[in-house]
Amino acid sequence: MTANQILEELKPLGSESYKKMLFKNYDVKEPCFGVKIGDMKKIQKRIKMDYQLALDLYDTGNYDAMYLAGLIADDARMTKKDLQRWVDKAYAGSLPGATVPWVAAGSPHGYEMALKWIESPKPLVASVGWATLSSLVKAKEDSELDLPEVKRLLQRVQKTINSAPDVVRYTMNWFIIAVGSAVKPLTDLALEIGEKLGPISADIGNNSCEVFFAPDYIRKVQKRGEIGKKRKTVKC
Repeated sequence: MTANQILEELKPLGSESYKKMLFKNYDVKEPCFGVKIGDMKKIQKRIKMDYQLALDLYDTGNYDAMYLAGLIADDARMTKKDLQRWVDKAYAGSLPGATVPWVAAGSPHGYEMALKWIESPKPLVASVGWATLSSLVKAKEDSELDLPEVKRLLQRVQKTINSAPDVVRYTMNWFIIAVGSAVKPLTDLALEIGEKLGPISADIGNNSCEVFFAPDYIRKVQKRGEIGKKRKTVKC
């Protein structure tokens, strides 16, 4: 299938009320049909993975197509150039917070690109970097992680989170949670840092995204006996 054919399939699935919600609460803009994720999942199930189609869909600039692109992307084939183009176009909604981090984390270049992105002066790009790092620690076994580097990144968050832009502060807080929940050797450090920082506030718009108190979240994971549990995929 081609990107144009997928756009024609997506268009009648759009919901005006869902589209208005995306525009109002998540700063999504035209072109957008307002297709619910559940309907995109049906298309994903049929296509499974298609590297070129994912690239073509993302390049349409249509929000729904860009989200679907992340679901069907062949992450392992994504190049550094592909990932950089995607992060540069991830302007709002779930694109910077989910789509690009998910795909980057599944690529061979995710860690390298994440370290590059967190240095960006552009808040959205930096936030994608931290979200990618969160996805990586949740998906990779501890033996595959550079634990001293993850520890350094945690300490960097402790030093810089309060002066970071809101959207970056939000994803930095999630990084503390991700490390504390998924990287057992660093759980105690994540809890300690979270307690020292206290509750984090971040204005991320008129939406339902909650800024959790990291130690409370990590302790809930502890209570379920799931500290260190890894995910087969971060996409959902």
